[in-house]
Amino acid sequence: EAVIKSLKEFPMLNSSVDENRIILKKRINIGIAVALPDTNLIVPVIKNADSLNITGLAKEINRLAEKARKNALSPDEVTDGTFTVTNFGTFRNTIGTPIINQPQVGILGIGTIEKKPAVIETPEGDMIAIRHKMFLSLTYDHRIINGAYAGAWLRKLADYLESFDTKRTI
Repeated sequence: EAVIKSLKEFPMLNSSVDENRIILKKRINIGIAVALPDTNLIVPVIKNADSLNITGLAKEINRLAEKARKNALSPDEVTDGTFTVTNFGTFRNTIGTPIINQPQVGILGIGTIEKKPAVIETPEGDMIAIRHKMFLSLTYDHRIINGAYAGAWLRKLADYLESFDTKRTI
């Protein structure tokens, strides 16, 4: 949900390159890297992901992952992705460098969530507290995405994740 919201605000990350042309995609089709039992990966695609709520996204991710692990995906279920998300945190990796699934121009890597000491600034002064921390990494096609744009997108994504209302009705 946060990826989709931030892609809407930074549409160049939901595009592709065709020789010398930049193609802005109208649809947001999110590829989700799925690890297979033999350690290979496949990337099924949630078509029109921006039309699904968070429950619909979770159901579709689970459906596609289950089909992937049974080697039962159709060709249509692995094509037309516009942006990919990979979660190497599943393997307790903190950070990684994902490779772009071309012709897409970006891929988000999500690391494991771990408790870490963090400095918290308060009006009474700084203190050290235990907080859940997670690293995000973005690989992008530098032909059309620069570091400022990529950094601003990652900040927006982090803002959405950090402001998630855990008490909201889903």
